[in-house]
Amino acid sequence: MAVRRGAVRSVVVAGLLVAAGAGPAGAWAGPEADVAYHGRVSLAQGRLRVWMVPQNEGPSGLADATVRVRLSAELADAQELAAGCARAGEREVVCETGPLPEHGRGRHIGLVLALREKPAEVVVRIDTWWNGGATDRNHGNNEHVVLALDTGDAYAF
Repeated sequence: MAVRRGAVRSVVVAGLLVAAGAGPAGAWAGPEADVAYHGRVSLAQGRLRVWMVPQNEGPSGLADATVRVRLSAELADAQELAAGCARAGEREVVCETGPLPEHGRGRHIGLVLALREKPAEVVVRIDTWWNGGATDRNHGNNEHVVLALDTGDAYAF
């Protein structure tokens, strides 16, 4: 599995910020940004495809952020993940977004995830796991729940 150092750095830094009490509930508040994710999800014969584009509606740019993809089904043991992505549990993958300029887009993220079994449906939860310490007052565009049926159809978020 190839993982860029930045994704791992994002995960480690996020853990340190949470432990230190930084973030929305902590005493320290960084720049304000509005991270959003737009994309689609499809499920066919035990393979879940997730394609998304992270973007930042502003008002400040971010050097990097980490998007989390959580599933209602377990991942297969062997996974070939996109660069900048890492497995974070039995049902979870995290990916770095790359730089998110003010009113700009990050890199396209494409995942093909092998599932342990072939479920009839999978609930996919997408959210920001770490946003560089920025304040994000609009969670409606970066927290998504998508039900994907085993039809091969694409479900947009």
